[in-house]
Amino acid sequence: MPLDLAFRDETGRSVKLGDYFGQKPVLLAFVYYGCPMLCNQVEHGVVSSMKMVSFDPGHDFEVVFVSFDPRETPDMAAQKKADAVSRYGRPSTAAGWHFLTGARDSINAATQAANFRYTFSEKTNLFAHASGIMILTPAGRISRYFYGVEYPTRDVRLGLVEASQGRIGAPIDRVLLFCYQYDPAAATYSASILKIIRLSGVFTVLLIVAGILIFRRRDRASANSNLRPPPGVHTEQGAH
Repeated sequence: MPLDLAFRDETGRSVKLGDYFGQKPVLLAFVYYGCPMLCNQVEHGVVSSMKMVSFDPGHDFEVVFVSFDPRETPDMAAQKKADAVSRYGRPSTAAGWHFLTGARDSINAATQAANFRYTFSEKTNLFAHASGIMILTPAGRISRYFYGVEYPTRDVRLGLVEASQGRIGAPIDRVLLFCYQYDPAAATYSASILKIIRLSGVFTVLLIVAGILIFRRRDRASANSNLRPPPGVHTEQGAH
């Protein structure tokens, strides 16, 4: 993504897209705030998915919504942010939610880089557009796409962990990333049978090795106990 693009945040402050990159992965969505239905569903889908993830916006990752309607204002963005943070239910994360508006040139450059397509109908005064979200690396590279208006929590979590290059997440997330792989056609994570078989094989070998070691210890303990004199019997050292 071109990170030098100029926008305005929900307070009206001039910002660059790159202000939200550098340290953390970013969840990015293109919407327009006056959308009567689909964009609201995208926003609700993001909030619903994020509620089930233990990561916190602003601390572990950033959430950025970009309006692709150049007519929209920071006041509209501020209202959308207030609604999202209220539904999310973690007021302390408000600094991690960003709702941007911008000029047509910046919007066109951002949407073209993300391959996000939309058209405007003069007749209805509405946009026809795709729906989905993207996970980007701290360097601004698009790592994963998730389509539609509902985003499985597992997929979003794994996408953030993968985009962060392991900087966030628990050890179990690394195991899941080994067992699951991203399917670009379906835009979801699915189980990798080959990797699961390999992991099962390694686990089986470890169990066998552990079993051998345990049995050897038992055999040694049993042999040592057989060499000990029975209770009440004393041994003498030296010759008589």
